[in-house]
Amino acid sequence: MPGQPAGERKNMDKTDILSRVDHTLLSQTATWEEIRQILDDGIKYGCASACIPACYVKQAAEYVDGKLPICTVIGFPNGYHTTATKIFETRDAVANGADEIDMVINIGFLKDKRYDEIEQEIRKIHEACSGKTLKVIIETCLLTDEEKIKMCEIVTHAGAEFIKTSTGFSTAGATFSDVELMRQYVGTNVKVKAAGGISSFADAEKFIELGADRLGTSRLVKIMKHV
Repeated sequence: MPGQPAGERKNMDKTDILSRVDHTLLSQTATWEEIRQILDDGIKYGCASACIPACYVKQAAEYVDGKLPICTVIGFPNGYHTTATKIFETRDAVANGADEIDMVINIGFLKDKRYDEIEQEIRKIHEACSGKTLKVIIETCLLTDEEKIKMCEIVTHAGAEFIKTSTGFSTAGATFSDVELMRQYVGTNVKVKAAGGISSFADAEKFIELGADRLGTSRLVKIMKHV
């Protein structure tokens, strides 16, 4: 279940895995009808949240009426919005009923070793979350191992609840090796979210065994619907 230390259980059943899933639809063409289906399925299958575009958060929060946490994305998918813009997006999303915020770091700043600015941005966005969960997307497919390790350190110091592998909109998604690395170097108070390309329950269980507490995917629910 969410909050359990990752890796404690073996041979997880599908209900356990689904309880860690942020059921996700972030397509540019996503319509309300498609979002509503994501919400209905998220409730039906006991998912951790529904991760949806910010423009649908208010409508979605009213629709689910507390039956499912609503997650949205900030500075998405490229991360190079100004900090002020990301803070506004975050406050707006929380005011509209978002329970969880997944933000994208400024990857160019990381490449330039502007570590203090990245950490301060995360801190400010975390403050803007007003107690809601913050997940920090670092886009692992664009980073060296050294940069991934540095981001584990920065996210830990900044106080965010999660570090997240990927947007799902870049060159690749989560890998087993990245999740293992992140779990090794991130603080014990920070959880790991794997996202992008998780297409089977076997892979999902492997990610959890390696240290992922949350999974960003839509494919597992689709599998359940076609069993």
